[in-house]
Amino acid sequence: MTKGDQITRLNRFPRDLSHPYYRPRDAATLIIVDRSGAEPKALFGKRHAGHAFMPGMYVFPGGRLESHDRLMPSASDLDPVTIAKLSASTQRMTPSRARALALTAVRETFEETGLMIGVRTDHKPARVADPAWQPFADHGVSPDLAALHFVARAITPPGRARRFDTRFFAVDTTTIAHEVKDVVGPESELTELSWVPLSDVGRLGLLPITAVVLEELESQTREGLPRDRPVPFFHVKNRHFIKEML
Repeated sequence: MTKGDQITRLNRFPRDLSHPYYRPRDAATLIIVDRSGAEPKALFGKRHAGHAFMPGMYVFPGGRLESHDRLMPSASDLDPVTIAKLSASTQRMTPSRARALALTAVRETFEETGLMIGVRTDHKPARVADPAWQPFADHGVSPDLAALHFVARAITPPGRARRFDTRFFAVDTTTIAHEVKDVVGPESELTELSWVPLSDVGRLGLLPITAVVLEELESQTREGLPRDRPVPFFHVKNRHFIKEML
């Protein structure tokens, strides 16, 4: 798929852009990739049909940055190349904020799927800075930020009721250190999880931006997820989506 095809699809997708201007909120998403078989598979969650935002859609786990995400200790730091890419095309990014975004992706993934991304540690702190991170301490898991690959960035167009400046990260299934059962279910934010081959994601009816990011991920995965490869940044300029490389 060419760059032009991606942008055409993003611009043609019908959207309600009648809402007042809202500043996008920082957010992060995590794509977990299973590369153990002949073809890579990605983990998708189906959102509850009763949600006001993207009801019934297949998505990657993720959510907005919270202040307590800055405070969680980790087993490793983000790669310096990753920090540099996260800092490109923005004046508000610092290494601390970049780290917090990566931790946001890890925390949200656990809260929505029960999967803890990290490494086992013998040191189990009795208490962490915020209750949202307490399950990691209870299970002796420390987030492993060095394992995260930054694959894309996208900002919701102006005029939408909710706007996010989302950073898409990817990790391999080998980074799953622990799983808490019964997090996903009929009354949960995600009602089911599915491992879908990258060649078969078209059947899910994904939002265009999700499909475009997956195309980028598939291309990067074929190259072994190199950290020095430029990553795409999708955003609106003069009322049309454009694609920059970071």
